[in-house]
Amino acid sequence: MGHLIELKNVYKIYQMGEETVHALDGIDLTVNQGEFVAIVGSSGSGKSTAMNIIGCLDVPTSGSYHLGGIDVSTMEDDQQAEIRNKMLGFIFQQYNLIPKLTVQENVELPLLYAGVSSEERHERAIQSLERVGLADKRKNLPSQLSGGQQQRVSIARALAGKPSVILADEPTGALDSRTGREVLRFLQKLNQEGDTVVLITHDNSIAVRAKRIVRLQDGRIIYDGDASDPQAVVQPQEDDAGEEVLA
Repeated sequence: MGHLIELKNVYKIYQMGEETVHALDGIDLTVNQGEFVAIVGSSGSGKSTAMNIIGCLDVPTSGSYHLGGIDVSTMEDDQQAEIRNKMLGFIFQQYNLIPKLTVQENVELPLLYAGVSSEERHERAIQSLERVGLADKRKNLPSQLSGGQQQRVSIARALAGKPSVILADEPTGALDSRTGREVLRFLQKLNQEGDTVVLITHDNSIAVRAKRIVRLQDGRIIYDGDASDPQAVVQPQEDDAGEEVLA
């Protein structure tokens, strides 16, 4: 079994007026089945670009990206959409729930697009809601739930598709710290149950909940290793002489 996620020498280059921006500057990254990885970096570090490429929302300028052994870096939009629906479960900062639909209908929506039969949709939605402890709220509308509960519904929606990878983009960004910790505990629990989780964040205190941290700066990976290593949360900063000092 190869790597679940494999980026090889990936560049993403944008032209901004006169300037050429290397959002990703030749990164190599592999993630195996069952890992919990946090991709960390400040704004402009390339982490959002990395998330878009891993999430099949964008393609690299050069280099290759294999997801589950399939080369997705050269795919057309519609092929990418198909892989995205099949293999990836997204959790965003904004819960993206549809206000007019019940909790259960929201969870079923991606399955509806994927052409899953109504019986199986119901079954998978209820199963997913049970995993996040919200089966009793399935008939409620999102507006009747707290922020933390709405984020858990969006986690259930990601799980219902039985994805190979759960991609969580700043999943606690809209929540207070206590509720945020609750949502992170859920992600840890899902990982313990065997799910592969890739978390994108700018926040060290969130990143350390993962098992492995990949830190990006200026489109390059400057740290990739154990989340409990002190180096994982140290950000190099340049002093006046341009030499790196550890902050």
